[in-house]
Amino acid sequence: QVQLVESGGGLVQPGGSLRLSCAASGSIFSLNAMTWYRQAPGKQRELVAIITSELSTSYADSVKGRFTVSRDNAKNTVYLQMNSLKPEDTAVYYCNAFINYKVTWGQGTQVTVSS
Repeated sequence: QVQLVESGGGLVQPGGSLRLSCAASGSIFSLNAMTWYRQAPGKQRELVAIITSELSTSYADSVKGRFTVSRDNAKNTVYLQMNSLKPEDTAVYYCNAFINYKVTWGQGTQVTVSS
């Protein structure tokens, strides 16, 4: 059973930082692009950042310059370093990955930015 497990969410003050992790586990023979999405209350899920297996990255305009996506292929893990957090970054953050030629989602981790 292949699964993605996110961690690292929590409550942080505006201007603060958090680092999210998402680890893929199970019988994995192919792991391609890994992506972070987020969904705020009452809003649609939106793409935050993507990183390919070749380490190419792309970001939503709203997080460029503040968030950094990276991955450790040896650990099948993707990270999202979030700096200069704003209240509008509050959302459930989901990891998504193309594993064994199938799309797999994590369960999500809550990030709340509030004073």
